[in-house]
Amino acid sequence: MNDPKRDDDEDLIRQRQRSRSIVMAVLLGAFVILMFGISIVKIKAGMQ
Repeated sequence: MNDPKRDDDEDLIRQRQRSRSIVMAVLLGAFVILMFGISIVKIKAGMQ
């Protein structure tokens, strides 16, 4: 049948995967914002 310890382990694994996914999403978003900012600065510097 269902082993309670196994269910707890799976819940822990899913929780860790979710937290890792959130961290990766935040890092990816920060990278995109950084690249966007650098692009805007380069474009403005080229216009002068």
